[in-house]
Amino acid sequence: MALNQNTRVTWHGHACVEVTTPGDKTILFDPWFGNPLSDKPATAVERCDLLLVTHGHGDHLGDAVALGSRLRPAWPAIHELSLWLGRQVAGGSDAITGMNKGGTVEVAGLKVTMTRAEHSAGDWNADGGVPLYLGEPAGFVVELENGFRIYHAGDTDVFGDMALIRDLHKPDLAILPIGGHYTMGPAQAAVAVGLLGVQHVMPIHYGTFPALAGTPAQLRAALAGRGLGSVAVYDPAPGESFS
Repeated sequence: MALNQNTRVTWHGHACVEVTTPGDKTILFDPWFGNPLSDKPATAVERCDLLLVTHGHGDHLGDAVALGSRLRPAWPAIHELSLWLGRQVAGGSDAITGMNKGGTVEVAGLKVTMTRAEHSAGDWNADGGVPLYLGEPAGFVVELENGFRIYHAGDTDVFGDMALIRDLHKPDLAILPIGGHYTMGPAQAAVAVGLLGVQHVMPIHYGTFPALAGTPAQLRAALAGRGLGSVAVYDPAPGESFS
């Protein structure tokens, strides 16, 4: 089942996903290029028009500050994270747009809507000896130039209001964690696919560490068990793309 011939999606390991849009824009989600599965370092990234970080854990914020400083992409972020980024990104906060769940902004010629996620967020503040609060976790629905919509759920468990994401935002492709332990696993992700009503799903956040044991094969089996065997599951190797 073809996805969208004018859209290319590349997995760089863990939750790091690159999208090339029909208008030749480059989107990076959760750019931790230092993950053990990554096919390249962040220094090899030459372009980013839109940068989206779902939450402040180090395995998602990753190389975002360095990339944002060097490439100056448009960067919508949850309010508290945007305040912190304005003091971290070289050149200041002109490219950073603070927003919150339910909000939609149009940046880089694309529409970005922030959605709910069920997880935690923040990082460790070594200087203060306490966690660093960087706002709540979130997901994003991005509408591309041709109307195709991509939902990156970030780190999350399945939640019933994914049905509202279906009704309100009508995503075409869902990018969902399946590793388990810190997020939902394959069985829960299959439920999420049903709630979202999508026919295309890309599993992420698996295989990086032993604890993230869920697999695309398990997701396919769980989908089949729920009568969703026709849903296309895209599981490229790190550095590989699909369209």
